[in-house]
Amino acid sequence: MTSEAARPPEPGAVPDLAALTKVVARQRAELDRLREAAAASVVLERAKGAVMARTGCSSEAAHEELQRRAEDGRRTLLEECWIVLGGLGPQDPAVAKPPPPAAVTDSPPRSAPLPAEPYGAALARFGRALVRVGGPQDLARCLLDHLPPDTGADAVLIFARQPAGGLELVGHAGVDDLLVQQWSRVPPLTGLAALAALDAGEARWLEDLHEDRRRYMLIGEPSHRWPTRAWLPVTAGRPADVVVGVLRRREGPFSPEVRRHLLAAARLCAGPLRMFGIRQDRTVGAATEAVRTVFERLPGAAVLLTPLRGPSGDVEDFRVDAATPDASDAVGRSGRELVGLRFLECWPATAEEPLWRGCLDTLDSGRPYESEPFARQRIVAGVAELATYSTRVARLGDGLVVNWIRHDPSDRQEQRLADVQRLGNLGWANWHLVSGEVNWSSQVFAIFDRDPARGAVPLEGLPGLALPEDQPALARAVAGLTREGRPCDVPFRVAARDGIRHLRAVAEAVPDDRGTPVEVHGFVQDVTAQRSAELALVVSERAVLTQHGALQAERTVAARLQDALLPLPKQPVRLAGLRVDIAYLPAQSGLNVGGDWFSAIELPDGDALFVVGDVAGHGVDAVAAMALLRFTAKGMVITGSSLTGALGRLNALLLHSRDPHGTATMVLARYNPRERRLVWAQAGHPPPLLVRDGKARYLDRPFGILLGAGDGARYEEAECRLAPGDRLVLYTDGLVERPSESIDHGLDRLARAAAGPGEGGSAPLDRLLGALLEPERRDDVCVLDIRVPAEGEQTEDEQSEVGQSQDGPAAR
Repeated sequence: MTSEAARPPEPGAVPDLAALTKVVARQRAELDRLREAAAASVVLERAKGAVMARTGCSSEAAHEELQRRAEDGRRTLLEECWIVLGGLGPQDPAVAKPPPPAAVTDSPPRSAPLPAEPYGAALARFGRALVRVGGPQDLARCLLDHLPPDTGADAVLIFARQPAGGLELVGHAGVDDLLVQQWSRVPPLTGLAALAALDAGEARWLEDLHEDRRRYMLIGEPSHRWPTRAWLPVTAGRPADVVVGVLRRREGPFSPEVRRHLLAAARLCAGPLRMFGIRQDRTVGAATEAVRTVFERLPGAAVLLTPLRGPSGDVEDFRVDAATPDASDAVGRSGRELVGLRFLECWPATAEEPLWRGCLDTLDSGRPYESEPFARQRIVAGVAELATYSTRVARLGDGLVVNWIRHDPSDRQEQRLADVQRLGNLGWANWHLVSGEVNWSSQVFAIFDRDPARGAVPLEGLPGLALPEDQPALARAVAGLTREGRPCDVPFRVAARDGIRHLRAVAEAVPDDRGTPVEVHGFVQDVTAQRSAELALVVSERAVLTQHGALQAERTVAARLQDALLPLPKQPVRLAGLRVDIAYLPAQSGLNVGGDWFSAIELPDGDALFVVGDVAGHGVDAVAAMALLRFTAKGMVITGSSLTGALGRLNALLLHSRDPHGTATMVLARYNPRERRLVWAQAGHPPPLLVRDGKARYLDRPFGILLGAGDGARYEEAECRLAPGDRLVLYTDGLVERPSESIDHGLDRLARAAAGPGEGGSAPLDRLLGALLEPERRDDVCVLDIRVPAEGEQTEDEQSEVGQSQDGPAAR
């Protein structure tokens, strides 16, 4: 029997990364949920403030009024809040700061109910998503993401009316950069559907491309990319000054349900637009173009960023408002192509880099930030180019200027040399023997734990830095360098504040034309970690050898004790008219000796007793427990104890033995030759296998748990009548168990092998073992192969052997 206890995690063991990843994911999800709840709470409080200002009611009454309106309109509470905020005027208290100065008595008219499912659910999701929107550009993306597939929306444009009457593109999603540049500003042209929708305050549904081309100037060429469009005025002011365009590649009219849903979605957009302002995305007002023009004439890579804050006030991202021609993002966009995009959209890896924290700190404190040099891949003419850069961040007004400084080859070479010294924990040194000039790199001072203000040490003074016992060897190496120009590679130790350091000095001399050394250069390396590892390895090897010797000695003692207690017979045993073949095969790997055992004896009344058992564990303790159980079981049965009584007492004996946690399995079988009756009991052991007339079956197991499992164990007996020619196999689980395989497969394999036709020239047990056992086994194997002779099979010689019942090689 094999048993492997579950081990607790070792101290310092590597944690389960999959489990940690799940924990982090749950924490992030919970953080996102809390942020969304806080943002939604802000929206609710502003809407309540608007209702309170209009009606003069209390906060609780305002909440009840909002809830009632939402129920009447079949909307969520958050949707109703957005509608209330969208209907405020520019000086309404919920929009302006500070809080409302006085109550207003007028109340906004109630709206018609919104569309039913599935559009109602989509609007509810859109209302929840709006709390995370930080500007018109976010709003366009959010709207496109939350329009149901049935609407057929492929792109969204948000235009705001300029004071001069034209339009400015303040948000977009699903369109290319060229269209954005072409239609970013639209003069007050006649025949523009977006302006017509704003002037009339009504939606314009463009559903017939041929007819629409004659009536309106269509945005985007070729215009057949979007054969149907809808322009929806957003009542974020009086009159409407924002229009949302929904562009579709689908042909055909908008259904009534889709129209109602798009109008309702546009109405919800008014609330966020009121909260963050329609033109929040403008950088420096009228000076935007001037700033962009200046950036377009600057050398190097630089961008102008404006922070985008969420409802909680925290910076969630930055918008690129100007970029130099050399500035390029991760996918190769550069210059004006970056304008209007998000910083993390262009450089997504920045969120995990120190640059992101540097941007936030500079925005808060005003202190410039400069990063360490780093490698960056840049797309130049469609080819990826790797170069070394450092980043600088400075505040400009309410925004930031970020520029990337590319290091020239000499800078990169110096940086690489510094990296090599740092990573290898080594530094270079140079001594001029004629002038006495000494140069050390900064890493050499760090290795010697020496203050750079004290200066470098001359070559002849280098041995004085080593421990006294290492000074002679280092002094000889220095003398060989300076006198004979002989290279050196010498280990030595120095005392530092953190303890003894193991160093290595490698140097060579540079001679003049006469062969006299005039200069020495080399390096000093800190090999403390390597030396510590070597010493630890030596200690570990010694401990392994000591443990190996102890285990080998224990195995030798256990094996000798096992051989003395369990001698193996050299020929089959004849007991009570039965032929018994016995096999005991120890495991082929490991240093441990197992606790499998057997007994086959003839009792005083002529019956035969067969025992097969298996003690959990290996080594001397297992052999001792095996001997205790083996001899005690035989003694109890010989003195008249029943099989179940013997198992019950053995269970109590094992519970009170030296190892109270030890367990064992066992099969006890008593055979009456006069009646050919076999009575047997078991304690957690595999059942015997009966082979009769070429068919194999396992005997039904009577109740019984393994020995040592607990007090009050109960055991039962079972009976089986044997017939001439029957074969009964008792075995330990090492015969049927294999790693990573169910024991049921092993039992089936044993039954097939025992029932199969035998091959001539070998004993049945040898054939059985040859068919089942693998070259390398993890457990011992013990087998009793009991055969009832067929009618007339016994010879006179066999009869004379019946009755041998000594507990030795003949009968066990």
